[in-house]
Amino acid sequence: MGALTFGRREALAGSIAAVAQPLLGQTPETKIRLGLIGCGQRGSWIGGLFRRHGGFEIHAVGDYFESVANECGAALGVPEARRYSGLDAYRRVIASGVEAVALETPPYVFPLHAEAAVSAGLHVFMAKPVAVDVPGCRRVEAAAARASERQRVFLVDYQMPTDPSNQKVVQYIRAGAIGKIAAVHTYYLAGSWSDPPKTRTIEDRLRGLVWVNDTAIGGGYHGNACIHAVDAAMWAMGRAPAAALGVSRIGRPNPHGDSHDVISLTYEFDDGMVMCHRAKHLPDNYSTADFCGCYIHGDAGYGWISYSARAQLVSGEEAFKGDVVNLYEAGASRNIAAFHEAIMKRDHSNPTVRRAIDSALVTIMGREAALRKTRLTMATVLRENKSQRVSLAGLRR
Repeated sequence: MGALTFGRREALAGSIAAVAQPLLGQTPETKIRLGLIGCGQRGSWIGGLFRRHGGFEIHAVGDYFESVANECGAALGVPEARRYSGLDAYRRVIASGVEAVALETPPYVFPLHAEAAVSAGLHVFMAKPVAVDVPGCRRVEAAAARASERQRVFLVDYQMPTDPSNQKVVQYIRAGAIGKIAAVHTYYLAGSWSDPPKTRTIEDRLRGLVWVNDTAIGGGYHGNACIHAVDAAMWAMGRAPAAALGVSRIGRPNPHGDSHDVISLTYEFDDGMVMCHRAKHLPDNYSTADFCGCYIHGDAGYGWISYSARAQLVSGEEAFKGDVVNLYEAGASRNIAAFHEAIMKRDHSNPTVRRAIDSALVTIMGREAALRKTRLTMATVLRENKSQRVSLAGLRR
């Protein structure tokens, strides 16, 4: 496992996606045969964005549920013969003649699917988080390294670093506009997902983002949702926290999954700087345009990076405000364009990988620190190498 720091190339990964933005709306001459693995809400939507880009042919789809694979495949124009279902659907998608895959399943299986795709010589577009535990992060890290060695593209889809207004704020911060950075505050304040009673198998936990409630399947609320804000802070800072302490609890009504949904964490960096994170995922009718973001405070001003509404920077010498527009869709579209451009240009530097691995590890560290109500270092988390186990008993192959 590499050190939790990123170089200049990784820190500027968001800018790469912005450079690719002019490709949107154009129809490249070469179409890449893409397999979509995971056809639920976000998967089918992402598939539509790939098709709209114009540089991809949706060649095959796969999902555990046959009806979901068929519905998605029909919408994307995929022949019935290349719509696969069951636990092994990913193998059949990979073997169907595709050149690249988009992984949009519950993250518990990302390491397995990434390994299989890279072994088959495919390019990989992956949702976040890359894994739910340390062993999974190690496996994805190794798979991504093999992808680079085999001259394949491996991109992890984070949206906040692709936004031009967020990028402008970060450029100001790196240029010293807010002075010496003293503190960072991140938050994610949103609703929760349906968390129905568990049944004999985990089949029902695989539908409709129910798996976000289950740490072992989806990484929990902190690892799956709060990671957006944590990752944005790491992007802006160019480094990762070394320790965490805090508390968390379950606050949603009638819970059945084990994920905590009310979270208060303090992350520590090696130099003593602190990053405070607070979150709630409750059906409490709370609503705000700025539900997810990151404040960076210096001794001469502050910057604000947002998932929605507006990014801004205020200091004695500089001031900037810029709207963050439709980031959920626009950010994914920019990443799809960057993915295509990297494949076409044979750019296998894969700059999104390092931070994606580190942000997953940092949220795992935070999740564990809050569960144990103690201070926990990254060195300890890596040494423990704790696995999350999921029973696949009774599921269809």
